Amino acid sequence: MRRVAVVLALALAAPAQGAVTIIGGGLARECYLAAEFRQERSLGVEVCTRALQTEPLKRRDRAATLVNRGILHMQARDFDRALADYDAALRLMPELAEAHVNKGIALLHRGGADREAVAALTRGLELGPSRPEVAFYTRAVAHEILGNARAAYEDYQAALAARPGWEEPIEQLKRFTVQRVPAQRG
Repeated sequence: MRRVAVVLALALAAPAQGAVTIIGGGLARECYLAAEFRQERSLGVEVCTRALQTEPLKRRDRAATLVNRGILHMQARDFDRALADYDAALRLMPELAEAHVNKGIALLHRGGADREAVAALTRGLELGPSRPEVAFYTRAVAHEILGNARAAYEDYQAALAARPGWEEPIEQLKRFTVQRVPAQRG
């Protein structure tokens, strides 16, 4: 029951995942806008797919379009398709932070791969995502599921530091009690 409550809190509280910006016009740009502004999912997926099939995209823009289509799949709770898109993006650009972060979010929502979610989120954070607060918050949830309260507390704090005033980590942090234990000598 605890797992469901924590993941549900994540689904309700996390801001939009980090869509990857496409500079210029075309279908790839429309795909980005659909992911970033949560436009109608099926039309957005169709636009992204057409961009991937018909536009001569540079490697970065192709990877970004895959991430953006993955976000649209994730918004529809189709985590397997989202993960397939994130993995395809990572094959093209292993250093794309948003692909790692969104992969971690999808893994956590799908369930059963919490350690892999932490690893993906950690890698994304190492690469400097555009919205680190989302990665920290999601990783905090994963740490809680795994029973690592200290790491969860630290990540909720990091999420709040990355986005001061964000109500959700503030609320989550209220559940924790910090106790200082004197060091043992001997």
